[in-house]
Amino acid sequence: MTAAAPLAVTMGEPAGVGGELSLKAWLARTATARPFFALDDPARLSALARDLGLAVPVREIARPAEAAAHFASALPVLPVRLRAPVRPGHPDVANAPATIEAIERGVALAQGGEIAGVVTNPIQKKTLQDAGFRHPGHTEFLAELAGRIDVAMMLACPELRVVPVTIHLSLADAVHALDADGIVRVGRIAANGLKALFGIERPRLAVAGLNPHAGEQGAMGDEESRVIAPAIARLKAEGIDVRGPAPADTLFHPAARATYDAALCMYHDQALIPIKTIDFSGGVNVTVGLPFVRTSPDHGTALDIAGSGRADPASLIAALAMADDMARRRKA
Repeated sequence: MTAAAPLAVTMGEPAGVGGELSLKAWLARTATARPFFALDDPARLSALARDLGLAVPVREIARPAEAAAHFASALPVLPVRLRAPVRPGHPDVANAPATIEAIERGVALAQGGEIAGVVTNPIQKKTLQDAGFRHPGHTEFLAELAGRIDVAMMLACPELRVVPVTIHLSLADAVHALDADGIVRVGRIAANGLKALFGIERPRLAVAGLNPHAGEQGAMGDEESRVIAPAIARLKAEGIDVRGPAPADTLFHPAARATYDAALCMYHDQALIPIKTIDFSGGVNVTVGLPFVRTSPDHGTALDIAGSGRADPASLIAALAMADDMARRRKA
């Protein structure tokens, strides 16, 4: 991989806002930005640019190395052909194979050293699952494509990084699934990811409690003493700088955030509510533990505004910038 290796941006759900985001991210490019190309259908993107009144020429390429030569004047696109016409806001199972193909090709290119990283546009999980997709989401699928390795999902913005221990589960199932081994596993991955991807030599982790007031010494639940505290002790024994369990309602204000580099959260919304409150438009989803860089916007497919021209590209732009920064750090 050379310093000029581009980033690949996957298609995401074709009926969502992913295509619009890719077009707008290209319009927001700077002269010093790392080039990127779309793994998408060139005809679809050209039509979308026309319909939305976006002055984005599309240039079909045959391999990633061609992206840099065209990036200044057109959005390079490595073709992934759709199977059916796209109606904004109306996902079609017929196009699910193209969505999956874009992810698979991005991973293969990253593993082959042809690109600096993969930036994934949001997918509509239900549509993919109706087509036979057996994974809860991007994170689990990427882990399988990378060789069934252990990964974790981190949500990051300049003011906060959070890592949920349990992810795509109902709240009841998440509580049942929470165990010390899982907390230790995610803590290790988070600490290593902070070193490798963010350049933090000695990461500081804060661990949230599960119950109100972190259980209040057992008055509101015993998971803190029975599950979370033993996991923290194991992480400390491995030399990781970690503290907790801390009450979640006092863990995310500015003074508290200054004391740690990432917070381990016990369930999905405990992690995502604070980061989306702090930086709804600029949050980035990072898969830590992969042997390549992967980032994504921290939002969904926004089917309700797809095709309207109102999609905000800030999170995709932030994901591209973060992927570029991580790729430079890994190369160095």
